[in-house]
Amino acid sequence: MIFSQLKEDLKVVFERDPAVRGVFEIIFCYPGFHAMIFYRFSHWLWNSNMKFLGRLVSHVGRFMTGIEIHPGATIGRGFFIDHGMGVVIGETAEIGEDCTLYHGVTLGGTSWAKEKRHPTLGNNVVIGAGAKILGPFKVGDDSKIGSNSVVVKEVPATATVVGIPGRVVISGEKRVGVDLEHDKLPDPVAKAVSCVFEQIHRLEDKVEDLLQEQKKLKNQLANYEKLEQTEQFKEEAI
Repeated sequence: MIFSQLKEDLKVVFERDPAVRGVFEIIFCYPGFHAMIFYRFSHWLWNSNMKFLGRLVSHVGRFMTGIEIHPGATIGRGFFIDHGMGVVIGETAEIGEDCTLYHGVTLGGTSWAKEKRHPTLGNNVVIGAGAKILGPFKVGDDSKIGSNSVVVKEVPATATVVGIPGRVVISGEKRVGVDLEHDKLPDPVAKAVSCVFEQIHRLEDKVEDLLQEQKKLKNQLANYEKLEQTEQFKEEAI
């Protein structure tokens, strides 16, 4: 069972990290892989009612890898942590299959009560570097969380969330397989600013048209006044 899980963890790294060059590199140089070994052992101890030993093994894993996974957390198959430094996964967190976390991600709680207080990730979820998912809600299947986002409420399936606090900017976009391109996310603030600039340019064009029309009317008025003066001068001469 353990060797089967290790083999699957190795396969996941090959699938999602283009920098990997071999099995020995993963075994000796990948903290995400090491963290999963510590987690599996500590989780077994925790479920076997050896809570202290489970926490101790988890703490050693945190010291060795910079990744803190509580032994009470539930993690599905195909889980991958890229780089991993600073990742924190709380006790009641639940992670579905084929999920990917980047460094600095926190699956944290917002309550001191002994209850479900950490998030639940669906299947095929990608969470960008530095994102914070805080609270006992669900992040739906096939969703993406942008880097440094702070998510404090439920995320529907196939959604893309960015910002502080996190806002859904794309919804209903079904993905096939694991999509690691979490850098290609829309920026709603930049889009809003762009719309404002476009409106300003349109207003500037309208003002310029009005100024040209005003100048044209002034010239016509000046010509009319000259014509009137000429006619008046002729009448006085006669």
